Amino acid sequence: MDEAATAELTARARAWLAEDPDPGTRAELAALLDAGDTAALAERFSGTLRFGTAGLRGEMGAGPMRMNRAVVIRAAAGLAAYLTKRAGTPGLVVIGHDARHHSATFARDTAAVITGAGGGLRAALLPGPLPTPVLAFAVRHLGAVAGVAVTASHNPPRDNGYKVYLGDGSQIVPPVDEDIAAEIADVGPLADVTRPEEGWELLGQDIVDAYLDRATAPLTPGSPRTTTTVYTPLHGVGQDVLNAAFARAGFPAPIEVPAQSRPDPDFPTVAFPNPEEPGAMDLALAAAHAARPGPDLVIANDPDADRCAVGIPGPHGWRMLRGDELGALLAAHLVAKGVRGTFATSIVSSSLLGKIAASAGLPHAETLTGFKWLARVPGLGYAYEEALGYCVDPDGVRDKDGITAALLAAELAADLKERGRTLAGLLDELALAHGLHTTDQLSVRVADLSLIAEAMRRLRATPPRELAGLPVRRADDLREGSGSLPATDALRYTLDAARVIVRPSGTEPKLKCYLETATPVRDAAALADARSEASATLAALKSALSEALGL
Repeated sequence: MDEAATAELTARARAWLAEDPDPGTRAELAALLDAGDTAALAERFSGTLRFGTAGLRGEMGAGPMRMNRAVVIRAAAGLAAYLTKRAGTPGLVVIGHDARHHSATFARDTAAVITGAGGGLRAALLPGPLPTPVLAFAVRHLGAVAGVAVTASHNPPRDNGYKVYLGDGSQIVPPVDEDIAAEIADVGPLADVTRPEEGWELLGQDIVDAYLDRATAPLTPGSPRTTTTVYTPLHGVGQDVLNAAFARAGFPAPIEVPAQSRPDPDFPTVAFPNPEEPGAMDLALAAAHAARPGPDLVIANDPDADRCAVGIPGPHGWRMLRGDELGALLAAHLVAKGVRGTFATSIVSSSLLGKIAASAGLPHAETLTGFKWLARVPGLGYAYEEALGYCVDPDGVRDKDGITAALLAAELAADLKERGRTLAGLLDELALAHGLHTTDQLSVRVADLSLIAEAMRRLRATPPRELAGLPVRRADDLREGSGSLPATDALRYTLDAARVIVRPSGTEPKLKCYLETATPVRDAAALADARSEASATLAALKSALSEALGL
């Protein structure tokens, strides 16, 4: 970096330091300036965290490329300006947070900014660290004009985030994100952002009670409630709310995983606090193996409890269901219960849901990835996404909800148990009825995001003609949109009895490839061979994709 660029970078850092309201990030930035660490400064001041359809998410620290109080205050001021100037909808803004480092502070700063903005805006804080679905519920239940959830979901401990909902209880989508981003960019000096020390409402336990009352709504009155479970919140905020929900529904109290049962923002027992990550479920599965009598299910939420993972026992021990498997099981259960409406999933999830819906005479819809899109499907009856997200009560929580999904999975398990059946058996029945749908994922984590962009460029420049010996019948570049789908950075390949989608993650430094095979099965005796063949095909596809990606 030349002398002029270094001077400009230093000047920007010193200007930021002068108005940074947080002693911790001020000390961090001052140390970097004193040390003349231009590389670290450039990382923090090379731009600004992009406010998009997931709001904000990133590593905590000093500077505009990190999550910190200055960035959050500007985001809150931009949201307040959008609500009053552009949306013209002053009213209540509900704010919730998880138990990550600085989440409570970021939530309080947001409440202060909303309160200070005037113009008819009011702020209300949820009563402590709570699951994100409680916030999504509260927006609708209280008739709020917007909601903010301070959470980074299942990201590593160093990250935090800022998720925005509008008054329908759904996450923002374009062009609202762009409009809010423009207002954030127009925020002047932080000293001009009014932040009173009080004036917002602190909500009480009654809002949690209202959520819990609603959480049992998807259950059938009088249905069996005998399911025994091992449960882990993965050091997040789900334990107390899930325990209370199971108690209200009449299920036995879940067996806790003591090392993971209380909130801990450092997530000390897992490499990544995501039920899908290798090793994350080891303690819960060990607890299930040790329990006598053995439980029926293992259930996990991610740290903000909007995702749900389920494990089942089998002849070779416990295994975790894939998100698509649980999505199909819950769909079949809801169909059997007589739920109507559109059944929806995203383009990266299994095509099995469409077949289940069609056989029940129900409409089916596909959207881009993310519940910001799924929740907006007209007439929604049920939605799921393969990344362990399930919306089983759209009128209560118009977002993914790991608590209500856990309740519904427990009801299904109890119903099947009463009739001498199992979840694994129901998966077999679905395969015989609709074909064996097997999914897998290749996920490549990178330190340099430019590697992902380069991999996507290579695939677009030289599309594969075959993968693992299967000819590519069709290659779709979704940057221009497809049918009713908006444009997105993704590639979709249609093969014989298989499908592959490649896309950058929207929340993590990963390139993700979603694989599916779908083949008819003539009878139950053919299932084992069909599963072996599908597994071999998926393994071959993963290997071929790894080579094609060059990562």
